[in-house]
Amino acid sequence: MRISRVLKFGLPAALLALVALPAAAQSFSVQCPTSTPLHPAKGGAAGAIKCQHISGGDGFATMGDGTQTYLFAFGPLSGLDRIAKGLPGTQDAVSFNREYDAAKAPNAAIKDPQLIMGTGVLNGNFPAPLMAIDEDDEFFLTLSNVGMIMRPDLFEQHTVHFHGYPNASSYFDGVPDASVAINIAGSFTYYYNAPDAGTYFWHCHITPPEHLQMGMVGQLYVRPRQNRVPVGQSLYQALMKANQAVSLSTAAASQAGACGDLLCTGQTPLPAADTSAKQPAAGITYAYNDGDGSTRYDVEYPIQMMGFDPDFHFVGMTFNAESFAGLKDKYFMLNGRSYPDTVAAGPMETQSSDGKSRQSQPMPATITINKTAGQTRALLRISDLSVSEHTTLATIGVPMTVIAQNARLLRDMAGNNLYYNTNSVTLGGGESMDVLLDVSNIPAGTYFLYSTNLDHLSNDAENFGGMMTEIRVL
Repeated sequence: MRISRVLKFGLPAALLALVALPAAAQSFSVQCPTSTPLHPAKGGAAGAIKCQHISGGDGFATMGDGTQTYLFAFGPLSGLDRIAKGLPGTQDAVSFNREYDAAKAPNAAIKDPQLIMGTGVLNGNFPAPLMAIDEDDEFFLTLSNVGMIMRPDLFEQHTVHFHGYPNASSYFDGVPDASVAINIAGSFTYYYNAPDAGTYFWHCHITPPEHLQMGMVGQLYVRPRQNRVPVGQSLYQALMKANQAVSLSTAAASQAGACGDLLCTGQTPLPAADTSAKQPAAGITYAYNDGDGSTRYDVEYPIQMMGFDPDFHFVGMTFNAESFAGLKDKYFMLNGRSYPDTVAAGPMETQSSDGKSRQSQPMPATITINKTAGQTRALLRISDLSVSEHTTLATIGVPMTVIAQNARLLRDMAGNNLYYNTNSVTLGGGESMDVLLDVSNIPAGTYFLYSTNLDHLSNDAENFGGMMTEIRVL
């Protein structure tokens, strides 16, 4: 039987009044330039300008046993239609800057202050909206703090911190001691360059253990320059030129574009041998700048491991002090869902305290590899977003090839690939792994991706659930 612990509080009048304030009384401001010195309006530089708009507020999510759980949460204020389909909400500048229209332009940014409040209040997503950019992009990310309407006693600030992201400017790093924090009814636009491919995650850096446990955490990934190698050209030669280009001066690199060469960082050592791998066709995608085609994939799935302590969340909604010492997750999830919800199609909705149902967990967790459509390799971008648990994630019948850890390709300085095959990976909070599933010789059928930690396979007091999903080979 499904139970609900949510208390049906009325909406605080003070914050409801804020929704109706005229634009002049608020300080929301959304930024997304159409050109920059690195990316002038008429091209010439690699990469592109990408933008995204998110809210900082609260909401509710539905656990695998039906319990409605209160969240501090980020929500989407751009790319709404993409987010609802489980895709990254990141947009190019042209799409982002269109006039928002729920029917005609559902992915454009919401910029009107009253609509920002009307959309953002109680509309938190778990996990937070997905972000994805390409190397050489400039990324403008606007955070608008709409307030936590279920906790009017808290005048919480919020920030965005890209965890493990390379070369982040301290001003835009989201650590309030060294940068800025965003007040209620205010906005701030973060600016990032995209230098290194890999899987990262992001979170609020205000009292991090509390805000992460309460739900303010999501995934970010950066796609490699190698995806732009022209058809028929050698991946090895492109990577070799990239390593040579590292010695270019800043002026020379600027003259050549955003980078001195297509793969200009030189972060990845050359493969031990030239395998003569070439870019076979347009649209082929890679996880990293590998130079040998070994990280090619046909379909990708972000897999975000996380957990909730229901008592901590309940106390967090009821104006009492949380017990950090007693924190113990009892709901374990993939992409914000516990089994059997992990195999449900489409976005999940949860009824909020105002009686309105909102999309709370839009990202599906089912892994589908369609061999009849030519798909044989799936990339799993696995992140552990927990603040309290290590977790082992395993497969049955479909071996995993681990190609990268913590956004670094597994390759030694001599160019030897250190990828390894396994049926399980173990991650702690803040870690990521990139894993390939190759089903070329795997029969069609349903397989499982699941935690081997037995207590992670339950939905609080209900057995058989938790951190488990299906791998469907068609």
